[in-house]
Amino acid sequence: MKLYFDPITVNCRKVVAGLDLIGAGYDEEVLDYFGGDHKKPDYKEINPNAELPALVDGDLVLWESNAILVYAAEKAGNRTVYPADPKIRADITRWLLWESSKWFEGCYVFLVENVVKPILDDKPDQSVLENHAPTFHGLASILEARLKDREWISDDHATIADIAVAAPMHLHGVQKLPLENYPGIRAWMSRVEALPCWQKSDPVPHIPQELLAKLA
Repeated sequence: MKLYFDPITVNCRKVVAGLDLIGAGYDEEVLDYFGGDHKKPDYKEINPNAELPALVDGDLVLWESNAILVYAAEKAGNRTVYPADPKIRADITRWLLWESSKWFEGCYVFLVENVVKPILDDKPDQSVLENHAPTFHGLASILEARLKDREWISDDHATIADIAVAAPMHLHGVQKLPLENYPGIRAWMSRVEALPCWQKSDPVPHIPQELLAKLA
């Protein structure tokens, strides 16, 4: 398998951490997201959406980060992070779909305003953040309720659902996600951050120091 990715992006971090959790080996093709490598014709032949990441395994060309995690878990036969029990699988699928359709955008606005804009020498738009806050809190309340009296989202240990749902908030500190009233999410995120796969996929070492300085 070959993974096309930039380690600093949300969905690439998700897949890198997820493949490590799964125990799936792959060859790397590192692209420069801010340099626009994902928009070049050669890459768009792999992913016509011009988005990262993408996985190529023989004649299979796969995009969508959550689909990559499911495929890799199936190929590796890892029944711990993607259990065979149909009820647990259905629950994992539910959270993968929720993450991609709702939670990603719920967190991404904070990433754009508080991380991407400063890196690009722009200022966060507080009105955008204020208008978006009810959406974020509505979604965070759903996740908080799920994590009540639970350590992990879908099973009694980490699964690909935890990696997927954690990914959009992977820089929650500099994203300035308003997590003050969500103790369950904060405790769960601490458990995710303690996973070796999460620590090894830390994007910060891949961000140039001059860009990091803008977030200080």
